[in-house]
Amino acid sequence: MSEHLTQLARKVDFGATDGEDLSPEEKKEEEDEDEKQPFQQPHWPWDNVRNKIRSAWTEMCVLHDLLQIVREKRYMVLDPVQSDPPEQKLYVQFLSLKRSLNNAATILLSGAERLRTSQADMVRSARQVPDFHIELLRLRQNWRLKKFGNNIFGDLSYRSAGSQFRQTRIFEVSKADDIPTGPSSAIMSGAISPMSPVPNTRVQQSSLKVTVPTELEGVAYIFVCIRKDEEDLCSTQLSNVSVIPSTETHWQEKLEKAQNVLFCKELFMQLASEAVQLTPSIPHMVVGNQITATIFPGIQLLIGLCLSDGDEQQRKKQGSSPGAGSGGGVGGSGSGGMGVVGTGSMMQVPSKNSHDHVLEHSLHQLLHGKYQGTFQHDLPHPTYAPMGVSKKRRIAGPEGCDRSQILQTTKSEKILEQIIRQAQHNFLRLRTMYVIDQMAMELKDPLIVSHWNSFNSPTQSCVKINIITQGYDTVSRTTLVIHVYERSLKCICRDGRVMTMSFEPQELRNLIFCQISQHNMAASQSMAKYMGWTVLTADTNIGVGPVEPLGNASAVLLASPNGNKIMSIRSGPLTGITVAVLSSPRNDFYPSTVVSERKWENLGGPWQEVRLERVEGRNFLNKIELLMAALTA
Repeated sequence: MSEHLTQLARKVDFGATDGEDLSPEEKKEEEDEDEKQPFQQPHWPWDNVRNKIRSAWTEMCVLHDLLQIVREKRYMVLDPVQSDPPEQKLYVQFLSLKRSLNNAATILLSGAERLRTSQADMVRSARQVPDFHIELLRLRQNWRLKKFGNNIFGDLSYRSAGSQFRQTRIFEVSKADDIPTGPSSAIMSGAISPMSPVPNTRVQQSSLKVTVPTELEGVAYIFVCIRKDEEDLCSTQLSNVSVIPSTETHWQEKLEKAQNVLFCKELFMQLASEAVQLTPSIPHMVVGNQITATIFPGIQLLIGLCLSDGDEQQRKKQGSSPGAGSGGGVGGSGSGGMGVVGTGSMMQVPSKNSHDHVLEHSLHQLLHGKYQGTFQHDLPHPTYAPMGVSKKRRIAGPEGCDRSQILQTTKSEKILEQIIRQAQHNFLRLRTMYVIDQMAMELKDPLIVSHWNSFNSPTQSCVKINIITQGYDTVSRTTLVIHVYERSLKCICRDGRVMTMSFEPQELRNLIFCQISQHNMAASQSMAKYMGWTVLTADTNIGVGPVEPLGNASAVLLASPNGNKIMSIRSGPLTGITVAVLSSPRNDFYPSTVVSERKWENLGGPWQEVRLERVEGRNFLNKIELLMAALTA
């Protein structure tokens, strides 16, 4: 095997290549050289292999030393070779800069052209006026229209709901000949550039032209406030409202404003007629556009109609008087006997600082409810029953009602009476709230905490009052509930008593003072039980001592656990609290021939009054607790 391997190794030429990468000429030259060189047999067959491995190992050692030197950076640093700076060519740079600016300008111009095209498309779409018949269909969906000949008229009144108001209510509908002037027309005419911002305007183009009566133009609202005789809560000083520019409004907005003006005029006419028909103890006054009703002595309810007529010719007048509006007196033309505050140039309205928006909303709701009750009846009702008959009248026959009962079912409360009752309740509720808050700020011992019910009716509200002592709220708590009506108050006390009071605020103050006095007595008895004292007697209405200017005084007698101390506590609504102490055995007892037994010395001695203002403690109940502890010790 060794000889055979030696023969094979001799035939291998480790220095020769594959010859794949050599050209035919190179291969031919190598073959010629091999033929010229004589064959030399090496002394050792692996000599060539050993030489190549040794050369490779030498190269690897050199590479290792080179990498070691570079990594330690002690002998050699490999820095990039700085190439020579290229020659600057200013003309080439100028051409490249010009080309870049040209590209940027092209992009900006193309974007501006797209914006201009988009703006023009928007203007063209905005100028497209809706079809006349489509607009007329939309108008018929919300408003009643009738056709007389070639003209179309509409009705704004509430006559179908039972209204008796005779105010002009017809409006005319026609086809608009000219397109209203707006921002789109200004852009197309060149007055406004397409790139400039379009002014904000509420003008909407329409193919309809709606003409309302001059009596229904402008803005109107009902002004409601409560005033006193000595202090006018409704300022009569008129303030100017900014002038609205005379621009053509959309037909929907124009009709809504006219409907609101008609509703306010009809509401005021209804209130004015009811004010004349009613016969209260203090007659109501209707002067011009104001209705004055007395709700309490010295307290009046003022209802006024504020309206701007919207006449374009009077808009230019600057020196017109504040009250020179159309129909400014009683029975003005076209106003149904109502006055109008304001001129056509600008709306003149009273100061809204004291304007009651709740009562104004209630007035609107009452008139809406009246209209709704005329054409919407309660269900279910018999199919054979006539429309408009109430349930009480339908069952009058089976129930056997007499004439007086039937007449009672036909009577209904007027709108003015309802709003007066709501105003009375509103004023009485605010007065009750003010009285309770004032007493809570004045009295620091005990504390008064009030909780108003959020769910109230327009003529009734409820408040819960808790009287507690700071730090002893778990020992004793006095609770009373007060129901506020239109002209009276009903109080439900802790012991179940029910007391009815008038609208005078002093009665409520007296009641709270009496409840505070009873709270002190109840808290003293509760504290005596905690301290181990015995309640000898308690009376809420004592007949001895000084007479109270308000209500009756209460008293309680407490005995110490040993029985040698007796405390008397007397509380009055206005006189305050008085505390006295009695001690036994008596220090001034001297036995004699008449009284020889020592048992008589246990009789109580004279009462000694305690100065509560000098006793330590932050409130009355804390002082009583410390006093009981001292007397027990």
